[in-house]
Amino acid sequence: MKIIGLTGGIGSGKTTVLKLFKKLGFETYIADERAKYLMVTNKELKAAIINLIGPNAYKDGILNNKYIASLVFSDKEKLNRLNTLVHPVVKGDFKIFVSNSKAKNILYEAAILFESGGNEICDYTITVTADKKNRIERIMKRDKVSKESVLDRMQHQTNDAYKIKKSTFVISNNNLERTNQQVLTIFKILEKLENR
Repeated sequence: MKIIGLTGGIGSGKTTVLKLFKKLGFETYIADERAKYLMVTNKELKAAIINLIGPNAYKDGILNNKYIASLVFSDKEKLNRLNTLVHPVVKGDFKIFVSNSKAKNILYEAAILFESGGNEICDYTITVTADKKNRIERIMKRDKVSKESVLDRMQHQTNDAYKIKKSTFVISNNNLERTNQQVLTIFKILEKLENR
């Protein structure tokens, strides 16, 4: 079994790339989705989040994403403290996922793969990049937010250069056909590496 880490900045199109790998038979684990689920279902984590953010972190037992985002994106220390609470729980959850999987390849998708140390559990890593203009347009369309809001979010993320430097592979996701070709190329390389 091989674990391949997948990351990229906001609007780079990680989900598109993930779906292409899924079609090739990869089992997928989306860390951000699991984190949101665990933030609601894990009692200890939930209590720790309320302790850090306050009772407004949850609204009728449901995670109040907008409220949390409004607090942590303007306070780097609070964001780091939140990540310190969430990441170990996600890491534990992923270990259980891996132990229950019979897949040959698992794609572990995480927005902050390197920043959280998630890359340490991966055999290979992929960073997805895209032109800034494409990224801004994608997020504005997906989240129905202003350009200023997208730029503000981008500003709080680690730049691509850092991720690229640490990655085994890089996918430039500006054109779906080319992206698909790059995914197939990486798939073939991984198969060759497995057969060594």
